Amino acid sequence: MDLVLIRHPAVAIDAGVCYGRSDVALADAPLASVAALEGKLKLPAPDVVWSSPLTRCRSIAEPWAAQWARQVSVDPRLQEMDFGAWEQQRWDDIDRALLDDWAADLHHARAHGGESVAQFGARVATWFDERQTEAGDGCAHVVTHAGVIRVLASLALRVPLEQTLLWSIDFAGVVWLRRREPGVAWTLVRWNA
Repeated sequence: MDLVLIRHPAVAIDAGVCYGRSDVALADAPLASVAALEGKLKLPAPDVVWSSPLTRCRSIAEPWAAQWARQVSVDPRLQEMDFGAWEQQRWDDIDRALLDDWAADLHHARAHGGESVAQFGARVATWFDERQTEAGDGCAHVVTHAGVIRVLASLALRVPLEQTLLWSIDFAGVVWLRRREPGVAWTLVRWNA
């Protein structure tokens, strides 16, 4: 099974703003973004296309899936982390002490009132666990967010999340994971392609 994780393209929001689960639009037209993705690398055709319900993902997933006459399966577990009161705030404007407290207990702190990293990871893991039980040589494309991709990579590759948080992933970046058969470890085919 191949799992092709596609980060949404750049969004129409100022750099340095926390937008996590906020539903923000793409900076460019979705079809232009899909055309740019097509030229990045040769990907296997999807048997299924999954998407976060947020506009920045769905607006890419729908024309992406249509190329292969596929429907998009939307799942709220593929949304980015909920940053609560920090949503739509400039990172530089958030109380430094709150940011430090969050960093000191990255997995469990919720200074913003949204999801903790542990809650976010558990949500994403439920989606991934369902994919783990699927047999066959199929290919799933998943249009989602950087945080979700890092959690999925951490789970699939069995590395600490702190490690995948250090791996950069560009807007419209692609992470390609492969598992030869159920129960067998996943391998990384491409990161940030």
